[in-house]
Amino acid sequence: MYTIPPKKMLIINILDILRKHTDSEHRLTQKQIVDILADEYQMTVDRKSVKRNLMNLIDFGYEIEYTENKRAARDGSDEVMATDWFIHREFEDSELRLLIDSLMFSNQIPSSQRRQLIEKLKGLSNRYFSARVSHVASLPEVKNTNRQLFYTVEVLDEAISSNHQVAFKYGSFDASGQLLPRRDEEGQDRIYTVDPYQLVATNGRYYLICHDQRHGETLANFRVDRILDVRVLQTSALPLCQLPGYRNGLDLPKHMAEHVYMFAGPTVKVRFKVADEALSHVFDWFGGDVSVAGCGRRGAGEPGVSVVTLQVNEQAMLYWALQFCSYVEVLEPASLRQSLQEAGADLARKYSQEPESPRRKVARK
Repeated sequence: MYTIPPKKMLIINILDILRKHTDSEHRLTQKQIVDILADEYQMTVDRKSVKRNLMNLIDFGYEIEYTENKRAARDGSDEVMATDWFIHREFEDSELRLLIDSLMFSNQIPSSQRRQLIEKLKGLSNRYFSARVSHVASLPEVKNTNRQLFYTVEVLDEAISSNHQVAFKYGSFDASGQLLPRRDEEGQDRIYTVDPYQLVATNGRYYLICHDQRHGETLANFRVDRILDVRVLQTSALPLCQLPGYRNGLDLPKHMAEHVYMFAGPTVKVRFKVADEALSHVFDWFGGDVSVAGCGRRGAGEPGVSVVTLQVNEQAMLYWALQFCSYVEVLEPASLRQSLQEAGADLARKYSQEPESPRRKVARK
C-alpha cells in the first residue's frame, strides 16, 4: 500500500520502470510504459500523463533519452511523437562486470558478504544484466576469512582521515586454519601501534601502509584481513612528511612497484639478466619505472637477454627471482646473490632424494 496518494507515485514508478527495464539496447515506448504501470504497479494512466512525467524527470536532471518521429495528424499537420525511451546508467554493464568479477575472486572477503555486495552491484543495472552474470551462483567459498574485515577497513579509514594512530592485534593461522593473534615474549597478545597512511589493494589482498617504530624510519605493510581488534587512539599520527624520503608524501605507484610482495624494509638497487621472452613479467610486476638494456643473444637460435636495473625491496626480489629462476640471473647486490645461492642449495638438498615418510620419522624417535 502506498503511504502517499497513488497519483503522486506515478513519476517515481516511471523512474523505477526505466531503471529496471531500459538501457541503450532496450528501450520502451510510452504505450509499453503504460502497460507495465498497469501490470506491475496497478496504475491506470494515459500516454500524455506518462510523457509529461518523463519530461519532468528530464527537467529534474535525469539522463533520459528518446527519439522523435514525425507523423501526419488528422488535421494534416505534422505531429512529433516521442518514443524509444531509456535512461543512462552511472555504470556501464562492462564496468559492473569487472567489479563483480573482482569480488568473485577476492581471497579475503567472506562469501556471504561478497554475495551481498554483488547483489548491490547487480541492482545498479537492469533485469537484462542479471541474466548475464549467472556465474555468480557458483561463487567459490573462501574459508578462514576474517569476519572483522569491513569493520577494520572502516576504522582504518577513519584513523587515516583524522590523522590518528591505531592499535591492533595481528594474526597468523595455526594448523587448523584458525586466525590467532601473535604473541609476545611473555605469551600475551602482541599489540601493534602504528601511524596509518594508506590502504591499498594488490595481489588479491588489502594492505595498510603505515609507520611502525619497530621498522625504524621505513614504512611497514600489514595485511588488513589479518588485523584484529583495531581501535583508533587519541594520539596523533606522525606526519608522513617527517619520515626521511617522504618529504613530498607517498609516491604510491613507486612504492607498490618497489614492494611487489608488500614486504617491509628499505629498497636496494638490483641488476639482473632476464631472457627477453620473460620481459613481460618484469613490466607486469614492476611497472614501467625500470631500466632495460639489451646484451645480445645467449647463442645461435636462442632468445635474447636483457639487463634490468631497478629499485626494489631485497626480500621481495628474492621471492620474485626464485619464482622466475628459469629466466633470471641476479647480478647485484652480492647479498641477494648469496641468499639465492643458499635457497638453491636448500632446494637441491630437499629434492635430491626421495621424501621420507612422516611415520618413519616418528618411529625412529
